[in-house]
Amino acid sequence: MKQPMVILTGPTAAGKTDLSVELAKRIGGAVISADSMQVYKHMDIGSAKISPEEMRGVMHYLIDEFEPDEEFHVVRFVKRAKECLSEIYGSGNIPIVVGGTGFYIQALLYDIDFTEQTSDEAYRGELNRLADEKGVLYLHEMLRQVDKKSAEQIHPNNRKRVIRALEFYRLTGAKISDHNETERQKTSPFNFAYFVLTDNRARLYERINKRVDCMLEKGLIDEVKKLKQMGFQKDMVSMQGLGYKEILAYLDGEYTLDEAVYRIKRDSRHFAKRQLTWFGREREVIWLNKETYGYNDAAILAEMERILKEKKII
Repeated sequence: MKQPMVILTGPTAAGKTDLSVELAKRIGGAVISADSMQVYKHMDIGSAKISPEEMRGVMHYLIDEFEPDEEFHVVRFVKRAKECLSEIYGSGNIPIVVGGTGFYIQALLYDIDFTEQTSDEAYRGELNRLADEKGVLYLHEMLRQVDKKSAEQIHPNNRKRVIRALEFYRLTGAKISDHNETERQKTSPFNFAYFVLTDNRARLYERINKRVDCMLEKGLIDEVKKLKQMGFQKDMVSMQGLGYKEILAYLDGEYTLDEAVYRIKRDSRHFAKRQLTWFGREREVIWLNKETYGYNDAAILAEMERILKEKKII
């Protein structure tokens, strides 16, 4: 018997958080966050982190677990998420994996092997120096020359993944995109339902813009100032997060505040578009378009419950 798992994902600002808590209350669920930023302590506003009050007594994992100077990546996510799954199943609950980092969800759902079995420290160092001297776009173009598919999937600012893809090609002569595609063909060890919450593009973009304005009202600038005072620097993976790197650049005098805000909104919209493209490629996803349900969460939840019963997950 495969263990049950519910996935609730979708683009940024789609409204996953409230829906996931209500679903968990109804089906006896516990939430595992698949968000690459909410895992960090002290980074609450810019990550749109769920508050203890919003959790409404539902157990949440992988929220506030690491310091911003600790490295967090897909391998560490899967290892920690598996520990959480064991605890959730042991408590007789159903895990609900919630968040917008599709790469993490895919790795957990299909038990994909992303461990760095081979490495070339010298070449990695050389690539890091190249990125420092010539910029991340130069490195991204290098990747495009040898693995176009990976270049399309990996954002130029994600230096770590760009370098890993180049390193993999150097060591194996194979494209990491082909390796990952092979891994993706695995069948899942879980009895799962993979829900993708979405909305029409114009409304989604409007929600993103409003969310950024709300973050600023809540004190995003002060949050980034505090992180800076604590010694967290812009070269850290955590501080490269959307909203954080732009406000850091503003504080360092690289942008005006208006320019920083413009960039956060623009890049958040681009991010949502990339997320939708990613989920569109995934297998066995169930799209939940909020417009179709008249923006009625109760109707969306009723449909989710119907599908979960049909799949014998609940």
